[in-house]
Amino acid sequence: MLDAVPVQWRVVRTIRPKYSCRACEKIVQAPAPVKAIARGKATFGTLAHVVVSKFDHHLPLYRQAEIMAAQGVEIDRSTLAGWVGQASVLLDPIVSRIREVGLTASKIHTDDTPVPMLDPGRGKTATGRLWAYAVDDRGSGATTPSLVWYEFTTDRTGAHPQRQLANFTGYLQADGYAGYDKLYDTNRVTEVACWAHFRRKIFDIHATKPTSLTTDLLERIGQIYEIEAEVRGQQPEIRRRSRQDRTQPLIDELRQALDDALRRLSPKSEMAKAIAYGRKRWVALTRFLDDGRLEIDNNIAERAMRCVALGRKNWLFAGSKAGGDRAAAVYSVIESAKLNGLEPQAYIADVIAKIADEWPAARWDELMPWNWRPDQQPIAAAA
Repeated sequence: MLDAVPVQWRVVRTIRPKYSCRACEKIVQAPAPVKAIARGKATFGTLAHVVVSKFDHHLPLYRQAEIMAAQGVEIDRSTLAGWVGQASVLLDPIVSRIREVGLTASKIHTDDTPVPMLDPGRGKTATGRLWAYAVDDRGSGATTPSLVWYEFTTDRTGAHPQRQLANFTGYLQADGYAGYDKLYDTNRVTEVACWAHFRRKIFDIHATKPTSLTTDLLERIGQIYEIEAEVRGQQPEIRRRSRQDRTQPLIDELRQALDDALRRLSPKSEMAKAIAYGRKRWVALTRFLDDGRLEIDNNIAERAMRCVALGRKNWLFAGSKAGGDRAAAVYSVIESAKLNGLEPQAYIADVIAKIADEWPAARWDELMPWNWRPDQQPIAAAA
């Protein structure tokens, strides 16, 4: 039988007796444990609970305050906001290291989404952006770290990804946003386009005005995806051979069908525009055929954005630029933890406690989501 046990809160009191030595007349007392917040009430576990409830379970702080009050714990929403801020500060070394490791990868997936932001000076809500940069090579059988980091910005300009990826060399899989073009112009970064994005343009037309052309094109793209499903998780060379032998002929036939259709369509029609989008990016769309490490689409980055889309429906907006930065930091840790099969609350509670207790910088990598173990020794025992 399945039974529900109500949430319980407890007050933790630390008792530190003092002892005196009559011989040497000295008084000794055990040092106080490290606190999550100086003179604050929250433990590290409580900080982790609040940030995971907001950014993973999508519970706004005002609703958390209401739930806690119903459970007999009166905590003001502004206090909860302060706890989120403290957690993000403690997590900063983890976030920085996630980005450092990510930039050493050979392939990064990126995407961005709008996030409303309060703009008190203008008396209305502005539109910020949250950008995701994801590394996940499990589709090609790799065992390298899977991770994602986020950045919050107050606008959408190419300067932001250009700054984030200034030291990156490799493949960038993204949508057709022109802001990435300067990265491709450097010859350090090679564009890989997204078949899901191209397919979606055709599907959107098919959903409202289905024709034999849209049906045919969607079926052709579906056949390509069926082959991809068969080789997902295989080694790069196996994927490359399969794509060369089986997918390349389908791609060639699809291109011929697109060219034939474009000659019959009005250049101003929605279908012609959708086809032109794909033809313009054809080299980048077909790049995955020659390298088994590459993916057919950018769904890795789009999946990394789902948490933001769900959260945005619940907490509605970022209160400020600083609030957006905190959200980006916490999302980076939570989503990277989940990519590595970790339970985010347990992971965050443990690592922020270790960081606050002056975990040595030389051992940061032990706390990363792809290396972390809940039974790691405390500093004193490991020294």
